[in-house]
Amino acid sequence: MDLIRHLECFVAVAEESHFGRAAIRLGMAQPPLSQRVQRLERELGVRLFERTSRQVTITRAGALLLDDARELLARSEALRATARRVRDGESGLLRAALPPDIAGGTLAAILAGFRASHADVELELHEVSTTQQLAQFATHDLDVGLIHHPCDVSGLELGPVLRRELGVLLPRDAPAAALDEVPLSALGGYDLVMFHRADAPALFDDLLTTCARNGYTPPAVRHGQGVTFVHGLIMAARAVAFSPKDVAPAQGPDGEGRLVWRPLAGSPLAWRHSVAWPRGRSDKAVATFADVVTRALRSSETVSADLPARPLHLRPAAEYWL
Repeated sequence: MDLIRHLECFVAVAEESHFGRAAIRLGMAQPPLSQRVQRLERELGVRLFERTSRQVTITRAGALLLDDARELLARSEALRATARRVRDGESGLLRAALPPDIAGGTLAAILAGFRASHADVELELHEVSTTQQLAQFATHDLDVGLIHHPCDVSGLELGPVLRRELGVLLPRDAPAAALDEVPLSALGGYDLVMFHRADAPALFDDLLTTCARNGYTPPAVRHGQGVTFVHGLIMAARAVAFSPKDVAPAQGPDGEGRLVWRPLAGSPLAWRHSVAWPRGRSDKAVATFADVVTRALRSSETVSADLPARPLHLRPAAEYWL
């Protein structure tokens, strides 16, 4: 039995004191209405109305149950309203992800911007690589995330593609540190510290391919992502790393420090990001997260719009902008 619908019939008859008027109010015929009330009476084991040919009078049992019936109907409507807000992304939980290379100031701006727009939505934010995000999209464990291109974006909708210029982080005593802009070819002999290839295979291959084409083939590739670990490798292992300026270590007022960040001559390297979400999952919370992340990234001087004239195409080893 549809209890809510039967209670709606009971309340309508009680308030109208007439089956015909109650039927009109509910948009149904009178015989089905009478049948629903009779079934509810059998289900509850009490008589709700005294019926005569001229009038309908609520019984004492019906009067005692009427307030509870109204409360259940109100709770049912509140439940439906909450479900609609969850469906439309106005309340509930949003599972989101950002890659590990997002600067602290950008992260703070994202959290503050989303909270200001959707205070009723719990933002469950995780630090997740592109490969892990794609896997979680496939298993429906993630609603939205910021991914690195190139990657396989089939089945996803994308926000604007943004380009973050990469510079080089190197020891202060390295010869190239004296340059205002560093050609990739000037890094010869230095190992390269990068994320694990499994975190973003196409991006990993693309970066190394671009380095080789510009005269830099590192003797070895060392893996690390934590800031302290990467900085330690650069200082102790004759290595360099690529990073945007907004995540480079801050220098003291006298410019001293064991590491320095320099732009690359010709800007040959960049990270390209966009917010991604499963196709068809474009509710208000997802749209707000995409807008907040895009605005937070664009506020950095290292980020610019980078929309290709043609789409990305997969290749066996990597994916390139064509």
